[in-house]
Amino acid sequence: MSCVIIAIDGPAGSGKSTVSLKVAQALGYTFLTTGAFYRGMALLSLKYSTEQTGELLKLYSQGKLRVVASIQGTEVFIDDENVTSQLSDEKTAKRASTISALPEIRQALLEPQRSFAKPPGLVAEGRDCGTVVFPESDVKIFLTASLDARALRREGFEAKESLQSRDHADSTRAAAPLAMASDAIHIDTSNMTIEQVVQEILEVVRSKCG
Repeated sequence: MSCVIIAIDGPAGSGKSTVSLKVAQALGYTFLTTGAFYRGMALLSLKYSTEQTGELLKLYSQGKLRVVASIQGTEVFIDDENVTSQLSDEKTAKRASTISALPEIRQALLEPQRSFAKPPGLVAEGRDCGTVVFPESDVKIFLTASLDARALRREGFEAKESLQSRDHADSTRAAAPLAMASDAIHIDTSNMTIEQVVQEILEVVRSKCG
């Protein structure tokens, strides 16, 4: 299969993280969740008690934050401590929402994210993978689901109002807003199982990449 980069974007609760990992494992590709960089920067911000862009970028350049992607998933290390389990904490998520809207941060993290695009292939998921990070992706998928379906999936993590707020923030920010690439394939996962979505994406990959 000649396909190298598969970009999967979509809002929170659309199923993209779980689906993307399964697609990567089915293909034997590296799996990268680009959001791990922003969650990692958020944890860096919290640990070093700074929200200053310059200070955060200096800490990053010093190797304080390291993101590792493989077929097994994406892991985040701060000062060589594995902090992946902390990425979904509410405090981390709130700080990441602020940090991810900063153009200087997004620009600085572009090349590190793109560095994972190596043979045999990469499945990258996030909110701007197909539009900004990997605009030349071989396959672009945009997953959506109804607000009710997404709220049900995120039950215990995020209420419907929180999802609406995140959707608005992600889609209206000036830097790399959440948007479907013009050449992306749209899949509504509202009434689909994870396996059904995975199989549909694999069929698209096979049809496009041989």
